[in-house]
Amino acid sequence: MKIICSQKQLSSAVNIVQKAVSTKTTLPILKGILLEAKDNRLKLVGNDLDIGIENHIETEIIREGSIVISSRLFGDIIRKLPNADIELEVDTQNNVFIRCENSDFKLVGQPAIEFPELPFVEEENTYVIGQDLFKNMIRQTIFATSQDETRPILTGSLIEIGNKNISMVAIDGYRLALRKAYLDSDIENKAVIPSKTLNEINRIIGNESEGEIHISFTDKHILFTIDEIRIISRLLEGEFINYDQIIPKEFKSKAKVSTKNLLDSIERASLLAKEGKNNLIKFSIKDEIMNVSSNVEIGSANEEVSIELEGEDIDIGFNSKYLLEALKVIDSEDIYLEFTTGVSPCIMKPTDNDNYIYLLLPVRLSK
Repeated sequence: MKIICSQKQLSSAVNIVQKAVSTKTTLPILKGILLEAKDNRLKLVGNDLDIGIENHIETEIIREGSIVISSRLFGDIIRKLPNADIELEVDTQNNVFIRCENSDFKLVGQPAIEFPELPFVEEENTYVIGQDLFKNMIRQTIFATSQDETRPILTGSLIEIGNKNISMVAIDGYRLALRKAYLDSDIENKAVIPSKTLNEINRIIGNESEGEIHISFTDKHILFTIDEIRIISRLLEGEFINYDQIIPKEFKSKAKVSTKNLLDSIERASLLAKEGKNNLIKFSIKDEIMNVSSNVEIGSANEEVSIELEGEDIDIGFNSKYLLEALKVIDSEDIYLEFTTGVSPCIMKPTDNDNYIYLLLPVRLSK
């Protein structure tokens, strides 16, 4: 194999596929990146057997071929090389020669035949969604996935497609985040995607998010195609919680409040709440005022926020971290907070659309 390609393009492609390279595996081949030169394109693949990322760049091919090369070393070298053309050459003993201007490296590679193939995902039934929208759906839900490996199904997000809608749902046992959007498709499907996969997609999209993502499913895998990048991930197996049953349909108290004002008040009150055992802050809602307070051994904090209240007064406590994480991803100026009792879940949602719901269990207040 012998090719010539741009340092900038190669560095960018390596950075992307490295997101799927395992650093903890006992299989040395999985610590490498597969390079395959064919038809004037260089294919790069990272694969940790849970997630695989494939990327392509245009290149000048002098001799076709393939090799697996250490991801860490190769990535470090390519990133440090000057912004000029790079020549990559592989000999019959799997030695890889990297030349760029005044730099010359030799690395020992591994035969490409030993690298595990990515699972095949049929692209017959494909959904198309805007990158910006999908990134936003991830941003507004991913923080509510569980970190508890004893319930693996909750360490991912449920994607449901049907009735011209796509929904993304995350639940960790204390809270639920649900984001819905319109999707022009008559095909129904659902799958639970590991949060690691969604985080990597979020990073790959980055700030350049004007294009589209193509999504295809099988029973065990999901394929995301973003321009020249293909991300294939295993799906989580098991039955996801029937989330619709745990979202309250009625409320006794409903407060309209400025998102920013509430966020700022909770951030200030949480400076003290973090010094306590359970990060507790208390809402005391009465008339047109919400009192946000924190009382710990070393002191107390009190904040007043103006609200529009419909229904009964209420006192209720929450983990401030869980409130802040949701408030930071809601893009609307005002939100509704819906309460039933001081020990029942609270619902938080924007006032200007019905695309987002955040449910949070309260912390029981001591008498």
